[in-house]
Amino acid sequence: MAANVNCDMPHNRISTTLITYPHWYSPKNGIYRSKHPALDLPKDPFFDLVSFVFSHRHNGVSALVDSSTGSSISYSKLQPLVKSMAYGLHKMGVSQGDVVLLLLPNSIYYPIVFMSVLCLGAVVAPLNPLSTISEIQKQIKDCGVSFAFTVPENFKKLEPLGIPIVAVPENEEGLKLDCFSCFSNMMISGEFGFYMRPVIQQDDTAAILYSSGTTGVSKGVVLTHKNLISMVELFVRFEASQYEYSCLNNVFLAVLPMFHVYGLSLFALGLLSLGSTVIVMRKFDIDEVFNAIDKYKVTHFPVVPPMMTALTKRAKGVNGSHLQSLIQVSSGAAPLNESVIQDFVQTFPHVDFIQGYGMTESTAVGTRGFNTEKLHNYSSVGLLAPNMEARVVDWSSDAFLPPGSSGELWLRGPAIMKDCPC
Repeated sequence: MAANVNCDMPHNRISTTLITYPHWYSPKNGIYRSKHPALDLPKDPFFDLVSFVFSHRHNGVSALVDSSTGSSISYSKLQPLVKSMAYGLHKMGVSQGDVVLLLLPNSIYYPIVFMSVLCLGAVVAPLNPLSTISEIQKQIKDCGVSFAFTVPENFKKLEPLGIPIVAVPENEEGLKLDCFSCFSNMMISGEFGFYMRPVIQQDDTAAILYSSGTTGVSKGVVLTHKNLISMVELFVRFEASQYEYSCLNNVFLAVLPMFHVYGLSLFALGLLSLGSTVIVMRKFDIDEVFNAIDKYKVTHFPVVPPMMTALTKRAKGVNGSHLQSLIQVSSGAAPLNESVIQDFVQTFPHVDFIQGYGMTESTAVGTRGFNTEKLHNYSSVGLLAPNMEARVVDWSSDAFLPPGSSGELWLRGPAIMKDCPC
């Protein structure tokens, strides 16, 4: 089913005479409502995203672990590091409303940089570090970027643009190198205190992410603090609440890029509110994935379809003693065909497999699967998330369609991007 965010819902409808529909669908207006009870979201208009993430108390120990070296950041140090980095940015002239480019691969420092920018009321613009010079220039022009974090190999792409640039190391070992001295100093620059913080509203812009460009060139999606808070609550924390096992025992492997809404939602924000451990991998390599799962006893592995196919293929060539820690593999961002799903389920009978659906425009909130011992549907993307509404409409006429129909999916809810007339 193709999907497109469009919150302007017309009132045309098809005939519903003598047809009985489930309670979660209204034939009068074509709206599908979530089967899950609505969740309370923060009502304080001045409750920003970073404050929300750290407002959830837990007993988590290791927050972020570099897969290659084992260097880590504990939960006790996470918030102080965010505040210190924010203070360092403040001293370098970054202020509320400024746009900061993150041209970075995954690292244990990515969430710290991301949240430190938001502490200032500034805006994060994540971008694929493999982007071409023309792609980078387009985003910088679109967003009005005035500051950048990147890796040394990308300095040549940014230097002609005349903005301040800070190099970010991959792990703790890199902090000792001269090229990362500015970043190292920011890590110990002091604490960005409460008295220094600007007034940040939930409706303020927090991030500008670029969509896949399915209908043309890649487009900037403006997400607010409210959108991202909704994502943490309606996607990550809600899903965790569906399972009996403790979030503190969950170990996630972060191979999905954090510059993409899927990886950003989980590894840079949502999971850090739960106390789970995130094992960070710079790039996907199936042999390194196998080693990391076994070494760190990874329990959860979010993937995209090509990763899942590679995982299944690789698993067939090893004995059954590997990957025994895995509890769940979840797939999103692209559709899976039935043969790939069945191949995975047969190869990993002890692993729960679910799919989900969301977009950059919906801050990754959409639908999510859930299996029980008695009921599972591996091919389904699951149920509509709490607090979300949907319509399925005819491609040509925009007439809304009842359950069992195929058409275009429209979503409405608190996670939908800024300036969408919901």
